[in-house]
Amino acid sequence: MTFKTKFSEKEIVEGCLRDERLFQKMLYDKYKNGMYTVVFRIIRNENLSCDALQEGFILVYQNLKSYRFESSLGSWIKTIMIRSALKTLKNEIQYNELDSSEVNIPVTWDENLTGETLDKAISMLSPGYRTVFLLIEVEGYSHKEVAKMLNISEGTSKSQLSRSKGLLQNQLKEMVS
Repeated sequence: MTFKTKFSEKEIVEGCLRDERLFQKMLYDKYKNGMYTVVFRIIRNENLSCDALQEGFILVYQNLKSYRFESSLGSWIKTIMIRSALKTLKNEIQYNELDSSEVNIPVTWDENLTGETLDKAISMLSPGYRTVFLLIEVEGYSHKEVAKMLNISEGTSKSQLSRSKGLLQNQLKEMVS
């Protein structure tokens, strides 16, 4: 093997499929920080996040042969990491069905809101509310996709999102005041 300083995603994937440790390390090094952030946002526990990240990368390596280059490698890995984080949280998450009148309550945010303040407020949400909020508002999944991932109804996903926004709004008012 000739050594280059920069490899394409395809070359890295092909190297991983040949079980070459150098390419497996390249893949891990390229994505570990971003994927840890995704996992930690959902779990909010350092040790559990590390476990979910490790399990996620094991799944990435085991399933790399099914990657078809139809989306970016990072997107494909992110999907696996989100599922790994959700599996880790499975026993902690509780979803509450809310009255449909609570689903479309308008939410307003303070114009001086910082990302740090919002992140702190999100971290204070219960795991169920936080997970739905992050998957829909941060990761961009639809209610249908979230319902399928979490094995809940679309209505529950919508009500969890609405309730999480209301809780965030109240929390942010207290934090900014």
